[in-house]
Amino acid sequence: CFQILNVFILTDIPTPTLTVEPQSSLFTGDSVTLRCEVNQSRDGLEFFWSKNSNTESTEAATKTVNSLKVSDGGEYRCRAQRRGLYTNYSEPVTVTIYERPKVKVSIKPDQHVFRGETVTLRCDIDGEGVTSWKYSWYKDGSDSVFSDLQEHTFSSVTESDAGKYSCYGAERGGSRTSHISDEVTLTVSDQAKTVLSVSPQKWLTEGDPGTLICEVKGSSTGWTFSWYTLTASSDSSNHYQLLSDSSRGAGGNYTVSSAALNHTGVYVCRAERGKPAYNTTYSNTQPLWVTGVSPPVSLIISPNRTQHFISVSLSLSCEDQSNSDRWRVRRYTDKKQLEDCSSSRWGSQTGSKCTINSTKVWHTGVYWCQSESGEISHHVNITVHKAGAILESPVHPVMEGDSLTLRCLYKHSTPANPRADFYKDGSLIQSQTTEMIISTVSKSHEGFYYCKHPKRGESPKSWISVRGVSNELSHSESQISVLHTLSSVLTVCPYLLVTVVLIFKCCRMRDST
Repeated sequence: CFQILNVFILTDIPTPTLTVEPQSSLFTGDSVTLRCEVNQSRDGLEFFWSKNSNTESTEAATKTVNSLKVSDGGEYRCRAQRRGLYTNYSEPVTVTIYERPKVKVSIKPDQHVFRGETVTLRCDIDGEGVTSWKYSWYKDGSDSVFSDLQEHTFSSVTESDAGKYSCYGAERGGSRTSHISDEVTLTVSDQAKTVLSVSPQKWLTEGDPGTLICEVKGSSTGWTFSWYTLTASSDSSNHYQLLSDSSRGAGGNYTVSSAALNHTGVYVCRAERGKPAYNTTYSNTQPLWVTGVSPPVSLIISPNRTQHFISVSLSLSCEDQSNSDRWRVRRYTDKKQLEDCSSSRWGSQTGSKCTINSTKVWHTGVYWCQSESGEISHHVNITVHKAGAILESPVHPVMEGDSLTLRCLYKHSTPANPRADFYKDGSLIQSQTTEMIISTVSKSHEGFYYCKHPKRGESPKSWISVRGVSNELSHSESQISVLHTLSSVLTVCPYLLVTVVLIFKCCRMRDST
C-alpha cells in the first residue's frame, strides 16, 4: 500500500497559480506584486522565480518590484519545492512596463487672451496601452480638482480666470496614472487693441510702394485682419467703410505695390479670431498721402502759403480745366477726424470754394479737393499758429531748376530790425534779410526749413519737396523734337525734288547735243 500511495503523489504534481497586482501593464515608477500560490499547505515550501526563462532566484511566495523600469518587464514564472519535490512551473505571466506618459496642455487661441474671448484648455496624454483617461485639472497649485474634462472651455473669459493651470490623467478602470503636466499660464487683459502703422512713410509719390501694417498689441496668434477707410461725417464721430479688397490684407499687411492718387485716404484696421468671433477695437487712424504728377484738379490757397496766423481769413478753391463745381474741399485734422467743408461748422463752401472766416489753431490739418467719384488733388498740410513768426513757402512741390523764395512773416508789424535767420534741417544757411532766394533748385534743397528772429521768435518748420523732371515730360519733349525735325524735312523735300528733276533734264539735253 505504501508504494502505491507514493506513486500517486509523484504523478499528481501541483501547478502554482501566478497572479499580478495591480495589473500586468504598468508605467515606469509604479510598483508590481507577483504572488505564487500553491493549492496546499505552505509549510516548508520554497519558491523559485524565473524571468524570460533565465536562472531561477529563490524568494518568498510574494515578489514585489518597486520603482519599475522598462527593463523590469518580461515573462515571469514561478514554482515551489518541499523536501526535494518540485511543483510544475506556473503559467507564464507577461508584465509590460511603458514609460510613464507626459501630459501636454494647450490653450486656444493663445495663452494671452482678452476679456470676453472664448478660451479652451486641452489636456492630451499619449500613453501606450491606455484606451480611456480620466482627467483632473488644477489651478494655481491647489489640490482641489478644477475640472474633470479633457477640454475645459471659458465661453467669455474674465480676469478672474487668469492663472496657472496643470493637468493629470488616471486610467479609467485601471491603476495607471500619467505625469502631472507643467503649468501653463493664462493671462487675461482688457479689450484687445490694434495698432496701425505705415512703411516706409505716409507721404508717397505716384508709383511708390507702401505697406500698411496692423498689429494686435501684446498678441500675435490666430488673428485675421480687416481694412477700412475713414469716411467724412457731419458729426464728431468716425465712420468706417470696409475696403472692397480688404481680404488681401487678412494676414496683417495691406500692401500697395504702386501707389495711385485714389489711394490717398485715412485708414483703420481691426482684427478678429476664434469661434464665435472676437473682435478688437478699431485701430488708430493712419493717413496715407499720395502726390500725383498731374492731378485732375488743383487746390488753390489764399494767402498762398501753408503756415498761417490765427484770426485771419483763408480761402481754399478747387480749380480744374473746366471750372467745374463738382469738387469739395476735404480735410483731416489733428483730432483724427475726416471732414468736408460743406458739411461742417469749420468753413462754408460755395461751389468749389471753401472759406474759413477766422482761422483757429484747430484748423491745422491736411486739406485736398475730392470728387464724388474719388478723384483728388494734391494734398496740402496747412498749419495755424499763435507764434510771432511764420515761414512763407510754396504750397506745392518745387520742380528742379525752378527758383525758390522763402519769407519770414511776423504776426504784427514788421520789426525795426527786418532780418531773419533761415535754417534747413537744423543748420543755419542764411542770416540776412527776411527773404531767402534759391535761384536754381536741386534735389539737395529738399528738407525742413524754418526762420528765426531774435525778438519775434522761431517759425514752425515746413517741408519743402523738390520733384525732378518727370519721364513723361522728357518723353513729350522728345516727341516734340522729332515732330519738329519731320516738319522741317517735309518742308524742304519739295524743293529738293524740283532741284533733282532740273539737274536730270539738263544732263539729258547735254547728252543729246
